Amino acid sequence: MYKSIYYLKLIVALFFSATQLFAQNQNKSKPNFIIIFTDDQGYGDLGSFGHPTIKTPNIDQMAVEGQKWTSFYVAANVCTPSRSAILTGRLPVRTGMYSNTRRVLFPDSDGGLPAYENTIAKLLKGAGYSTAAIGKWHLGHLPQYLPTSHGFDSYFGIPYSNDMDRINDVTAKEAFGDPKFEYFNVPLMRNTEIIERPADQNTITKRYAEEAVQFISANKEKPFFLYLAHSLPHVPLFALGDFKGKSERGLYGDVIEEIDWSVGEILGALKDNGLDKNTYVIFTSDNGPWLVYNEQGGSAGSLFGGKGTSYEGGVRVPTVIWGPGNVKPGVISKMGSTLDLLPTITKLAGAETPQDRVYDGFDLGPVLRGEKATPRDEMFYYHGDRLFAVRKGDFKLYFYSNNPAGYPAKIEKLEKLTLYNLGHDPSERFDLADQHPEIVEEIMEIAKKHAAEMVFGETQLEKRIVSVTQ
Repeated sequence: MYKSIYYLKLIVALFFSATQLFAQNQNKSKPNFIIIFTDDQGYGDLGSFGHPTIKTPNIDQMAVEGQKWTSFYVAANVCTPSRSAILTGRLPVRTGMYSNTRRVLFPDSDGGLPAYENTIAKLLKGAGYSTAAIGKWHLGHLPQYLPTSHGFDSYFGIPYSNDMDRINDVTAKEAFGDPKFEYFNVPLMRNTEIIERPADQNTITKRYAEEAVQFISANKEKPFFLYLAHSLPHVPLFALGDFKGKSERGLYGDVIEEIDWSVGEILGALKDNGLDKNTYVIFTSDNGPWLVYNEQGGSAGSLFGGKGTSYEGGVRVPTVIWGPGNVKPGVISKMGSTLDLLPTITKLAGAETPQDRVYDGFDLGPVLRGEKATPRDEMFYYHGDRLFAVRKGDFKLYFYSNNPAGYPAKIEKLEKLTLYNLGHDPSERFDLADQHPEIVEEIMEIAKKHAAEMVFGETQLEKRIVSVTQ
């Protein structure tokens, strides 16, 4: 009898051990995901994308070992709407993250990403993932809008742009010519609490990297999603002492090279923890370079326009997707978008994606595996609530014009539409509208159909905190 009880207990113990081991193996078999999202980095600001003096060996190595996407787009030409799109897989006009007046959120904003929106973090959390957001958020700084309210287990970073909360008596020349972090009273947050103000931006890239490495090590036994959104190279520019003066490109180059170092730290942590063969790392930028800041801003390379415009230089961003054994190396010259990351990641993770709303992305998994060409053949470019342009295949048709520098904006409806073949002419120099009236008509019909089906969300960017004095 005692032997029977002993064997029964042994069988039960073995059963639970096997079940636990199976669950651990299942978790380990799920891939990890890291998105590294820089701020205002131009298409031409990486060595692998053609910059002659900025040295980015870690990102360049990612491009060699993974996929370099040369026609990858964000869904908006400024910070807030672009960030909403990468996390929700939906055009900003659907989620209310758009405006023609206040084009981003500010410290006095009362709006943010609505709670009912699905984020990559929220969907992966439902599939057993650990989730963390590090860096710039800019989707609402009030508690109900912070990362911890949108599926992230933790948050460490600055909740909006690093040039906000500027001290009143500091001139623009001082603030951006020779910046000191004390000039900008931006908060550094841990979850929902402010832990430092002003945030020491001299060390911010290093601290973001340390947080990322710590998160990777702490979650090596379970699947994870890490969203690392750098506060730089958005002006004002700050670089750690070891990097300041290192680059041939000046302070802007110093900042990019420190970001590249931080990428190396993250890749090293993956390798040290045996996770490099089961992790996808996506490196991209939120929009094009801020051209009005001259040498303090970046370069769009051969592309026309910059931040604040829907020309190629404002919305086509440098993108590398890395995943040894999972991503077939190569150069992808056809279209992709940050809108595609949610459906791609959730599919790879085996996560449920509720079909109660419209998503604007495509699953790029087959492209990453080298099985199929990209499914994206169209791209819609919004400036606030205006459909500024539409791309179909290699052809991009413009309905509006703008100041190519982005600031001050000068949005004007075109009396005569312009058409460019981006496969032949990425610099948008040669208008082909007269030569291809049939393509103009085809894209106009696509735009009309899109507009007829579009349902705009209520804008969140124009809501302001009302100050009540007694």
